[in-house]
Amino acid sequence: VQLQASGGGLVQAGGSLRLSCVVSGSGFSINSMGWYRQAPGKQRESVAEVTTEGIIKYGGTTNLGASVQGRFFISADYTKKTVYLQMNSLKPEDTAVYFCNIKWRYYGRTYERENWGQGTLVTVSS
Repeated sequence: VQLQASGGGLVQAGGSLRLSCVVSGSGFSINSMGWYRQAPGKQRESVAEVTTEGIIKYGGTTNLGASVQGRFFISADYTKKTVYLQMNSLKPEDTAVYFCNIKWRYYGRTYERENWGQGTLVTVSS
């Protein structure tokens, strides 16, 4: 199971970016797909997650949800095993490396595994 993220870059404050992450591999089912970010000197934090049932959560257990909800939108196409993060009205504090994440399990197994993409840098200039 491998993840390939793309779409990061340099954007001015107020601008938009769309991140994509494609999952490759076979013989497994995906439970959820999501995005995390890690700013310099800070811990990695959950930005958004979407389950195969369509349940969406922004910000995980942190206050990040209030900051991104209404500006960031997560979506997934499970037939293509791809997750997207549309980021609008970007702010300098959104600058971070963004990582895609999936939680999955092999067919017929109950143990949930987790994989990460390589990270894509988003830089928002003021």
